Amino acid sequence: MGRDMYEKYPAARDIFDRANKALGFDITALCFGGAEEELKKTVNAQPAILTVSVACLAVMRQMGLRPDTAAGHSLGEYTALVAAGALNFEDAVTLVRLRGQYMQEAVPLGEGGMVAVLGMETGKISDICSGLSGPDGVVEAVNLNCPGQVVIAGDTRSLEKAVEVLNERGARKCLPLSVSAPFHSSLMRSAGEKLEASLSRVKIKDPEIPVLSNVTADYHGKTAEIKDLLVKQVSSPVRWEECVRKMIGDGTGIFVEVGPGKVISGLVRKIDRDVEVKNVEDSVSLEKILASFGEVS
Repeated sequence: MGRDMYEKYPAARDIFDRANKALGFDITALCFGGAEEELKKTVNAQPAILTVSVACLAVMRQMGLRPDTAAGHSLGEYTALVAAGALNFEDAVTLVRLRGQYMQEAVPLGEGGMVAVLGMETGKISDICSGLSGPDGVVEAVNLNCPGQVVIAGDTRSLEKAVEVLNERGARKCLPLSVSAPFHSSLMRSAGEKLEASLSRVKIKDPEIPVLSNVTADYHGKTAEIKDLLVKQVSSPVRWEECVRKMIGDGTGIFVEVGPGKVISGLVRKIDRDVEVKNVEDSVSLEKILASFGEVS
C-alpha cells in the first residue's frame, strides 16, 4: 500500500518519513510488508491510510494538481483538512492514530460491529433501527453512503436482530463488515470525549478551500467549529451522499479520489453517473489523470 508512489516520487517518500517520525514507529514498513492482521487494526489502519492518501496528494500537488473543494468519508475528512491547509500532516497522522485507539477502546472486541444494508431506502432502515434501539441495546444507521447502500452499527445482539428484521422487510442483502467496532454510532461517544482532549492540543487553521463535514453535510467554518465537528464525527452518521450532492450542486464536476482503493469512487458514481470520477493510488493512475488534464503528452 503506497509502495509504488514511495519508490518513484521523492514527495511521497517525504510524507512517509514524516509519518514515521511523528508516530515514533516505522509505519512505512507496516504499509509495505506488515502482517495483514496487524495493518487491519484500526489503530494502525487509520494512520496508514492517511499517510498513503497524503503521499498521493503531495505528488499531485508537485505535478500542479490542486483541489477546489475537499471532502472525505470518515477518516478521509482528515485528509481533506490536510489538503485544505487546515491541519498539518504531523498533527493529522498523530490524531488519527489516537482516534483509532479511542474508537477501539470504546467497545470491547467482539461486542459490536457494522453491517452494510443493500437495496433498501435510508428512511426505512433508520426507522427499523430506531425501533430496535433502547436501554438494552443500540443499532443505528451510521454510513449514509449512496442510494441503496447504508451501513448500520451497534452492539452485537442488536445488530443481529436488526439484520433479521431488515431481511424480513425486503433488504436485498445484509453484509457484515470486517471491522472491529461499531464506528460512528452513539456507542463511540466516549471516544469522542477522549479525542476532544487531544484536539485541544492541536492547532487548526481556517481552511484555504471549502471542506465538507461528515456531520452536517455542509462546509466547515472556523477553527473552533472544525474541532467540534471532528469530535461529533466519531459518534455521528457519515452523511456521504448528501456531501457529494452538495458539491455537485455547487458546481463540482470532476471528483478525484486519493489513496488506496476505489471504494469512494464507486459511491460517487452511484450517487450521480453524470460526474467525472478519477482516482490516484499509484504511478499508473497518476499518469492517467495527468494525461486527462493535458499535463502529459
